[in-house]
Amino acid sequence: MIWNDLHFFSEALGIQTAAYVLLPDAEVMLAHAGEPLPTMYLLHGLSDDHTCWLRYSRIEKYADTYYVAVVMPAVNRSFYADMVHGAKYWTYISEELPRMLEQVFPLCRERSGRFAAGLSMGGYGAMKLGLALPGRYGAVAALSAPLWLHVALDGDINAPFQKDLMDIFGDREGLINGIGNLDKLADALDALDAPRIYAACGTADFLYEANEIFMAKYQQKFNIRYEREPDAAHTWPYWDHAIRDVLAWLPLQAVHKDF
Repeated sequence: MIWNDLHFFSEALGIQTAAYVLLPDAEVMLAHAGEPLPTMYLLHGLSDDHTCWLRYSRIEKYADTYYVAVVMPAVNRSFYADMVHGAKYWTYISEELPRMLEQVFPLCRERSGRFAAGLSMGGYGAMKLGLALPGRYGAVAALSAPLWLHVALDGDINAPFQKDLMDIFGDREGLINGIGNLDKLADALDALDAPRIYAACGTADFLYEANEIFMAKYQQKFNIRYEREPDAAHTWPYWDHAIRDVLAWLPLQAVHKDF
């Protein structure tokens, strides 16, 4: 694949930022005669950055099997939100970044060819994109995601993470009443308008209970494909094979190379 290492100024963030973009090989692109590229926005977790999917998984190898672009942006510890005390990462990830990249690369601009996926915080971000902007995404996938984040401030969480949530959402009411509350988004969304949804979590993951609660309420409503991995924890070996399964689940065209 063609690995693009992008560095650019974001108006939404007010800073220089970065993203990786994987594109099919030139021969594959030529064989498709300019056909727009289905695009997966692949989102990182709380302690990661835009490099981690490429460093810790075989995403390039898996994606090379399909006619697809993979976009991996950097969003810091933002929970993909317009932060109360911080930058406008929701505006960046939902508006500015796709608009810019669709002007630079031949990425699909239709809902049917635009997808989002991620791990942990990134899985939350992918689900948020799908539930808040269902008209833009044909499918989303959440791996080991904090799908029940709005109850986190009521639990026994560590001080640094509590500070993160306060900086992002302001207070508990800001989280519960805003678009950061996936429960609120899912409850308001008509099932007929929803994108296809994939969720997966290991049974040894500390977020497994949150996934079970979300699925008990919404799996039937949205016909979510929900995969439970016995004994899997919050680790890269699990996410590595999970993202391979996500790519196989997405409506992507396999490529056959003669070179």
